[in-house]
Amino acid sequence: LGPDPDRAEELRCRLQQLQSCFTWSLKEEDLQLDDLNRQLQHDIHLQLGQRGATAHYCRLLAYVRYLQGRPQEALALLSQSEDRTRECYGDDSERRLIVTYGDMAWIHYHHGDQKQAESYCSRVQHILVKHPSGSSELLPEVLGEKGWTLLKFSKSLYPAAIECFRGALLLQPDHWEWNTGLAIALYRTEPHPVRFSCHSLATKQLRRALKFSPDDGVLLALLALKLVQQHKYHEAEALVERALVGPDDDQVIRYVAKYLRMQDQLDQSIDLLHRALKGRSQSAFIHHQLGLCYLRKKKNLLLSGSGCGSSEVQQWRRLSIHHLEEAIRLKNGLKSAKADLALQYAEESDMKRAQEMFDDVLQELEEESPSIRQSMSRCYAEFCHYHSIQKDVAISFYKKVPDPDVPLQKLKLMAERRLRNNPADGASYGILGYVARAEGDYKRAAGFYEDALEREPENTEFLSVLCELRLQLY
Repeated sequence: LGPDPDRAEELRCRLQQLQSCFTWSLKEEDLQLDDLNRQLQHDIHLQLGQRGATAHYCRLLAYVRYLQGRPQEALALLSQSEDRTRECYGDDSERRLIVTYGDMAWIHYHHGDQKQAESYCSRVQHILVKHPSGSSELLPEVLGEKGWTLLKFSKSLYPAAIECFRGALLLQPDHWEWNTGLAIALYRTEPHPVRFSCHSLATKQLRRALKFSPDDGVLLALLALKLVQQHKYHEAEALVERALVGPDDDQVIRYVAKYLRMQDQLDQSIDLLHRALKGRSQSAFIHHQLGLCYLRKKKNLLLSGSGCGSSEVQQWRRLSIHHLEEAIRLKNGLKSAKADLALQYAEESDMKRAQEMFDDVLQELEEESPSIRQSMSRCYAEFCHYHSIQKDVAISFYKKVPDPDVPLQKLKLMAERRLRNNPADGASYGILGYVARAEGDYKRAAGFYEDALEREPENTEFLSVLCELRLQLY
């Protein structure tokens, strides 16, 4: 006898009601499968993360392996995830296994094993009967599992992850794990440096999460990074010292190293990052941070006035290229590293590779977070400014980098140079108006836009900005 169509349809309906990677509307095109595969293997190998993290990583890697067409490996990883969950949580593990069993049911179903799929559906139902909540979707453990999944899988899913952790906290306000998840998610999504802690949701949530996990090195380091942006240097330094007290942890090291780089303590940052590499780490983040440290060393040497054309500048550039290339090899989706690397290729006169890499980066520029988008725009503006004849393109990309003052100064110099060559260039007066407005000098800005309109009376952009400035002035 063939399969019973009514029974098959009933199973399909039961599967659709499960909480699982297969029912969360995850789009394969949003996931960098090769990058995720490497990252999750690395994290499992080094047993990184907080309590229960390895069980999460095994479950997430199982879904990646399924999408890569390796269902038997996926099932083996889900079994590992189940074992690790039970080891970690003991009698409290059942509700944390709802998502794992849901994934198992779906993989067995897709693999044609209807009996096993029904068995795992029944296991989920048994847990829900023991722990009634009205819906599995309302269990904090399920919301937490979903939050961690979205946070690990894709930047585009971060806002949804925040909502999951907030939902879990509505049910368990003082739970350390959901507070930690929300703090990390808010840290990653806060759009730009927030100068005042009262305006920073991430800062507030990091402080709250540390109330429940006072020795969590990742939380301590992330809060330190936030406080540096708010110029609270003494408190930030004390937090970093606390973060380094615990055992070596790649995730802590990489954030502390970033803090040291922001403080221009480059040698200490480099030493810490190399220590992580000696500890078997193959983290794209570690290599990216090393690349940025060597870029800063090169920049500092050039600013000192003693490094122009020197072999030391070339040494720092070559080291930065090596580590940026390694970061991209490990995580091809690291667009900000690609932008930094492309600019270094241009400085090495490898214009073809530089342009190809920028072409790749710019395709998805608008999908990046504001801070990453600004960093990538700055790199491309400098490429167009110093290494090509596309000066107008450089101007348009400098305008996408509103902070700090360096792009404004470069725009001003470019405009003044153009006016020396062509005093009738309306676009240059428009640039000077843009700079003056960004600096808060609205009266001067209005004057520049009036000069721009005299030379380009049909320019509607200049007219619109001038009207806005006059309203602000009068």
